[in-house]
Amino acid sequence: MTMRKTRLWIGALALIAGTAGALPAQAGDSNGNFQVKVGVTGVLFDDNTNSVTVNGAPLGPTAQAETNDNVIPTLMLTYFLDRHWAVELFCCFDQVNVTGKGALAPLGKLASTWAFPPILTLQYHFDGMGVFKPYVGAGAEWIHYFKESSNIGGSANFDDSFGFALQVGADIDLGQGWSLGLDAKKVWEDTKITWTGATSVAAAGPTVVAKHDLDPWFLTANLGYRFNLSDLLGRRAPAPLK
Repeated sequence: MTMRKTRLWIGALALIAGTAGALPAQAGDSNGNFQVKVGVTGVLFDDNTNSVTVNGAPLGPTAQAETNDNVIPTLMLTYFLDRHWAVELFCCFDQVNVTGKGALAPLGKLASTWAFPPILTLQYHFDGMGVFKPYVGAGAEWIHYFKESSNIGGSANFDDSFGFALQVGADIDLGQGWSLGLDAKKVWEDTKITWTGATSVAAAGPTVVAKHDLDPWFLTANLGYRFNLSDLLGRRAPAPLK
């Protein structure tokens, strides 16, 4: 594990501890209007390179690249509008590497970047199944890339991504607001990577542009805590979702 990823996990654990410390004592409510989930997520890219050009000239279909899969800590915040409908914000930070394949395989790692990839979904929660609480959702993901670096000379720039997301998941109610859950999200999105001064491609350092589909899966196992926001704010009120 790299030092950067170690710091990422330490920061995530500190965030989880801080979130847990802010939760109201003895206020858990399985029908509350707010839920916090902390989880471990596998990010699995179903990626494909659409095209690679050097100074505008195509390299051909054998010029390919792949994005590495990762396992990262994640945080989910869910606000329940009523018994069935809810809005969820899912977020994390991730470090992504792009490695050459096919004609680009001899170049090895082409670029790396940090990514901030929040996903916002509108969910429908099913009830009447006891402690088993399944749900489906749909929404969108935006990925902001930062601290990009090129491994083939010059500099690299990743265009921000935006795509449609579908979601399915389920929670097992453990009582007093606590739950264990599994969640799967599929996103369809792409990015464009531009290398300027790529000296490993040619001595003159040309401009290389790759159009790349990402289309990731986000597979999450999580621990959740549900309560009423009014309790957190110090105002006791009946749970509105019972």
